[in-house]
Amino acid sequence: MSGLAERIKTWGRELGFQQVGITDVDLAEDERYLQRWLAAGHHGEMGFMAKHGTKRTRPEELVPGTVRVISVRLDYLPAEVETTKVLGQPETAYVSRYATGRDYHKLMRKRLATLAKWMEAEVGSFGYRAFVDSAPVMERALARKAGLGWFGKNAMLLNPKAGSLFFLGELYTDLPLPVDAPFEGDHCGSCNACRTACPTGAIVEDRVVDARACISYLTIELFGSIPERYREAMGNRVFGCDDCQLVCPFTRFTRASREADFAPRHDLDRASLVSLFAWGEEEFLEKTAGSPIRRIGYERWLRNLAVGLGNAPWSEAVESTLMARLPYPSDLVREHVRWALARQREKRQRLIASG
Repeated sequence: MSGLAERIKTWGRELGFQQVGITDVDLAEDERYLQRWLAAGHHGEMGFMAKHGTKRTRPEELVPGTVRVISVRLDYLPAEVETTKVLGQPETAYVSRYATGRDYHKLMRKRLATLAKWMEAEVGSFGYRAFVDSAPVMERALARKAGLGWFGKNAMLLNPKAGSLFFLGELYTDLPLPVDAPFEGDHCGSCNACRTACPTGAIVEDRVVDARACISYLTIELFGSIPERYREAMGNRVFGCDDCQLVCPFTRFTRASREADFAPRHDLDRASLVSLFAWGEEEFLEKTAGSPIRRIGYERWLRNLAVGLGNAPWSEAVESTLMARLPYPSDLVREHVRWALARQREKRQRLIASG
């Protein structure tokens, strides 16, 4: 088993993963944390976080026979993508940098399946199941136990040599592989950059995020109206938010991804709010095919963009673009368009008054 564990790590690197670790299935401490987080209501409308009971924190209940978890890390930031620059351009849409290219789920699952086949060729048939953000799995907790990093104050997994701009995947297995030492220690120290940078104050205490205030939740997980108290703080963020990760001192160690699939498509790393808001539904479906953005659907895409346009500097193009959407047959979209128009008209009046 020791020799196999080493070969698994070598194979993982050959498949393009930056790091591979192995852990057992004891997540008792993380289960208590999750229960407290759920009891506080921090999950908002994400009912799936509580739906599966202890299957999320007890891998052997989700996949009977599981005794080990192989955890992998894959960096995703393309070399040519600007990170913070677009946040300072309020007329440009900011899409979370993990979502500007193709969806990572299929790519990582395919590679994990290949890893399992190579293992099978070595030891014969064995029990396994691959996961990539696709089931009730405590990805970050398992990765920490497998030695891939520690929990930052923004509750993200941080790696001292890579920051946090990476995807995680898991292979549950019944093979009694030797485990790696958990990542010990807290390298954040007195740094509070992530908590200070959060536009909505969603990091309510160290390692505790209230999803209901998080822009990633508001733009991706929330199905209804975005609370008005958070709209201005959203700025030009129309799909997800990276602020707490981008300001982290360890992000400077992030290495550019070599994955062609993660390269930006359709200028989603730099497109204007006006141009994206002008997409018809067919164009949206065409240009988000194979993209994480597709999951929110066209209606919520327009909702998010309307908020971004409301926060943009006034211009005739912005105001007329919003006006064109007023008849749109969705109460959700119309509500956010009306809010955005009111904001734009206020800005126009201030410009007139200032001469």
